[in-house]
Amino acid sequence: MSIATTDISWSTAGRMIVDGVTIHVAPGKTLGLLGPNGSGKSSLLRLLCRLRRVASGVITLGDVDITQMSRLSIARRVALVEQQATTEALVTVLDVVRLGRTPHRGPLSPWTKADDDAVENALGHVGMESKRDQSWQTLSGGERQRAHIARALAQTPSELLLDEPTNHLDIQHQLEILSLVSRLPVTSIVALHDLNLAALFCDMVAVLQQGRVVAAGTPEEVLSETLIRDVFGVRAHIDRSPHHGRLQIHFSPDVEMALRRAAE
Repeated sequence: MSIATTDISWSTAGRMIVDGVTIHVAPGKTLGLLGPNGSGKSSLLRLLCRLRRVASGVITLGDVDITQMSRLSIARRVALVEQQATTEALVTVLDVVRLGRTPHRGPLSPWTKADDDAVENALGHVGMESKRDQSWQTLSGGERQRAHIARALAQTPSELLLDEPTNHLDIQHQLEILSLVSRLPVTSIVALHDLNLAALFCDMVAVLQQGRVVAAGTPEEVLSETLIRDVFGVRAHIDRSPHHGRLQIHFSPDVEMALRRAAE
């Protein structure tokens, strides 16, 4: 397995946030983490890159327990794209993407051709070559998210973790970002709210509720009308899209209206 957890748990202030989670992601595949707010998705991502330490259980990269790896080794392998990371500094796209090389360079290390190649490849993967010299403050939301993904790719990771990468983006940019992620030559774990996007772009999904995995498998195996009602508290109808053949989830008009307002 590229990345796996076995019965991991983490709590804070006496409250269990991640509760006995076991997941496995094969190399090159995309896993969608689904669940309502407060279900533990973001906390799980931070445990996976060791920004937080598990209270119990094991996380492995390949066959290695991450507690046996240095923080630098993990940073060179695992990249995290957080929700709406931003800055007020006067920087360009190239400045942001070059930050991804930090784990590979010592404090006095000169910039090398390998660094240049990693940055150029990252910009190419996200289609931001022509924006390299553009000011961060002038970018659209979708462009900023692409730049953040490029910064993560400049780390040359084998695992990419993304926390709600489509949050507050319009539909076109949501589709573009997740299509991009699904094509990247890395193993990806993506926390998402949108079940239709997960069904369309994820190879596997894991549904969290109160810190526990209540279902895991392919979208076809996991996303059912019963699960959506029990976990998310809404009624839905599921069929297959005549356009792409993947699952298509239809909500009642009042739920659709609430979803649109939440995305604005």
